[in-house]
Amino acid sequence: MTPNPSKSLSGQRVLVTRPAHQSASLCGALNDAGAEPVPFPTLQIQAADDYLEDVQPLKQIFLDLDLYHIVIFVSANAARLGHDWIDRYWPQLPLGIQWLAVGDATARTLQELQIEPTSPGKSMNSEALLELPLLHNVEEKRILICRGQGGRECLADTLRNRGARVDYAELYRRRMPDYPEQDIESIIYNFLPSVMLVTSKESLTNLDQLCRGKSHPLPIEQLHQVPVVVPSQRVATTAEQLGYNRILVAENATDTAMIEAIQLNN
Repeated sequence: MTPNPSKSLSGQRVLVTRPAHQSASLCGALNDAGAEPVPFPTLQIQAADDYLEDVQPLKQIFLDLDLYHIVIFVSANAARLGHDWIDRYWPQLPLGIQWLAVGDATARTLQELQIEPTSPGKSMNSEALLELPLLHNVEEKRILICRGQGGRECLADTLRNRGARVDYAELYRRRMPDYPEQDIESIIYNFLPSVMLVTSKESLTNLDQLCRGKSHPLPIEQLHQVPVVVPSQRVATTAEQLGYNRILVAENATDTAMIEAIQLNN
């Protein structure tokens, strides 16, 4: 489904906070809808190879990949980096594994990498994934969750309560970029965006922290008056707690859903 061309975003200056390597398609779609996308990544993704002193435990997980019954990827970054690890040690995918993706974007990334996953569709969260029938009868099954460092424990905890043996492959960590204050002022405060697109709690809290300034307080209240599009009620709650006053909840974090949320409120 593509954005409705009858709902033009002409004249809208849209702040895009996705990591730099994930923002091109969203910026392109905004351009097509007539908006001016303003890339301002509030997350950096650092692969585990770049910060782990000892990668042997992670390597061993992928050497033992054929021991798992189910492999779950919780994000497009996990899918991309997980595939890199699989490709190092498996010229062909091991047989008998059920591949799962949390959401359409992750599923599409896997499909592009020649892995055909099952996903819950539009609901891009652990709760929706746990409703899939194949995750209800998992007693004594070995399950690998590919994710970033830290994060929610809901998925693993529930699967363990259902009798599964769950391991993590933590493939990356998320970091807050460092921007000079003059860049923040020129990109954001000198010409406030019409709307901001934020796809995770961490992206939102980083945006808020970056725009509060370091050596002196910047007018964060101005930013809190700008409409912010978020992908779930969970992120909306964080936005409310931070003081944002105009919060638009999209159906999910896909390009189409985020843009449609702007259009519906335009």
